[in-house]
Amino acid sequence: MDIATIIGLVGGMGLVGWAIASGGEGGAFVDAPSMAIVGGGGLASVLISFPLANVLSTLGVVKKAFLTKARDPADLIRELVGYAEVARRDGILSLENMTKDIDDNFIVSGIQMAVDGTDPELIEQIMTSELEAIADRHETGKAILDAAGKYLPAFGMIGTLIGLILMLGSMEDPSKIGSGMATALLTTLYGAMAANMIVLPMADKLGRRSQEELLLKTIVIRGVMAIQAGDNPRVVEQRLTTFIPHNKRKKEDEASERRAA
Repeated sequence: MDIATIIGLVGGMGLVGWAIASGGEGGAFVDAPSMAIVGGGGLASVLISFPLANVLSTLGVVKKAFLTKARDPADLIRELVGYAEVARRDGILSLENMTKDIDDNFIVSGIQMAVDGTDPELIEQIMTSELEAIADRHETGKAILDAAGKYLPAFGMIGTLIGLILMLGSMEDPSKIGSGMATALLTTLYGAMAANMIVLPMADKLGRRSQEELLLKTIVIRGVMAIQAGDNPRVVEQRLTTFIPHNKRKKEDEASERRAA
């Protein structure tokens, strides 16, 4: 579980709740029609913009922001170097017995093609095509959230305009002007909160998660190609380590030296 997402949501909502509670009656900030305009209107616009299947699949994508913890690239590199050592020592066919214990289907697919003697260029093409398909799915999910973040404040403003029109239509009772104005402004508040505290940050988090996953998949492709070519495990490690940021490479090099010792 991504604790940062939970902390951010709870912290943001907590601050808003504290501001509301310290300002007076909390019930004044609850209005069902305003919520319906913002939530329903935003969803309606998203459905107009994207196919229904894509919108429904976004629910699964959103869960990644809460439940998926990105794997450390250094751990993945160590795993791939281990496979390279086995292939170098016992032959690449020996990896076939190890695939049943590998959790990552992307790694399994690549190693299986290498074991089967598939042409290296074809292996790279197939794995790269799958990588591009994953990137497209992630981009679609993020685009839907970005669109929702754009539409929600707009419907908040629409709700406010509706409330102001209704208020101005009953000006004969001045005592209701204040409460009517407050209710009208609630939709703007709801739209701004939903977009800037939930939807848009979630889209940014998913974008980051996508970058992390695509990096891991790229490391796998390079690792499988090196294993298939029969490269020395040390060379495989050096090549894959280039994907790790410089500030983390020193720690990984020290760990590698300790393992060698």
